[in-house]
Amino acid sequence: MRALTLENHLQFQANHAQPRSGDGECLVRVRLAGICATDLQLVNGYMRFRGILGHEFVGVVESGSSSWQGKRVVCEINCVCRACDMCLSGLANHCRKRTVLGIDGRDGCFADFICVPEANLHEVPDALTDEQAVFVEPLAAAYQTLSQYPFGPKTKATVIGSGRLGLLVTQVLATTGCKLTVIGRNEVKLSLAEKRGVQAVHVDELVCRGDHDVVVECTGSPAGFDLATRLVRPRGSIVLKSTYAGEQGVNLASVVVNEITVLGSRCGLFSEALDALVREAVEVRSMITRTFPIDQAMEAMASAARPEHLKVLLDMRK
Repeated sequence: MRALTLENHLQFQANHAQPRSGDGECLVRVRLAGICATDLQLVNGYMRFRGILGHEFVGVVESGSSSWQGKRVVCEINCVCRACDMCLSGLANHCRKRTVLGIDGRDGCFADFICVPEANLHEVPDALTDEQAVFVEPLAAAYQTLSQYPFGPKTKATVIGSGRLGLLVTQVLATTGCKLTVIGRNEVKLSLAEKRGVQAVHVDELVCRGDHDVVVECTGSPAGFDLATRLVRPRGSIVLKSTYAGEQGVNLASVVVNEITVLGSRCGLFSEALDALVREAVEVRSMITRTFPIDQAMEAMASAARPEHLKVLLDMRK
């Protein structure tokens, strides 16, 4: 099968061995996959991952449980033991023994086929296109923000970062009626937020008054966290969606002095994301800027790293 692998270096392989499903697993033929910032960070050494990259995808079950065969599916990325203290307490995403698709200890979806636990599958409604369904995983992560902070009409909220995840979080927060601003550097991307009725501010025009109730940080850069600490009010909250593995320069003094609450935020419920897409509460198709066939995966990764692009997809349907 075709696959994009990361070993000593990033490499497209035209004849990679096809995976075999184990007990309780299904073999899924991948249709579309999305490239995200985490994939780019993995190439730069994050998590020291080795294997097939990718964790955002939509596909069709090829083999495994008869109840799933032929169904179009998306898949939760955390593969868990269901027996440790975290799993038994309802926090399976923090399983002590988890592997994570294309991120930690398990091959991902930048390939023609992937093996996944049957328990991780969610059927995609007929109303959704592949191009919508491929956004379920990052959109679920955006919805996780709502479960961690009580957003409401009186909440003064800001999203820092107008990239892939930042714009999804912006749309999700906008559904709460909060007083919302998105901050970024790219005028084209900021205009997408404005088209959704959200105030957008270029970072060079920003005045930091330290009066925001909550700031959601989606830049992937320590500079974004520093800006968040200057925007948030004393005893306010920062919801951190970025990872700064191996990077220096994060100053935590103001977190202590101003008694700021920092909430790490990761995966969310796929059911919420699917429902939002069906209801058209969130619009994602306009975020797709390029689609490459899997054979051009190396070029696709390079494009995804460029600031002019939002969502770059890999197409395995041909």
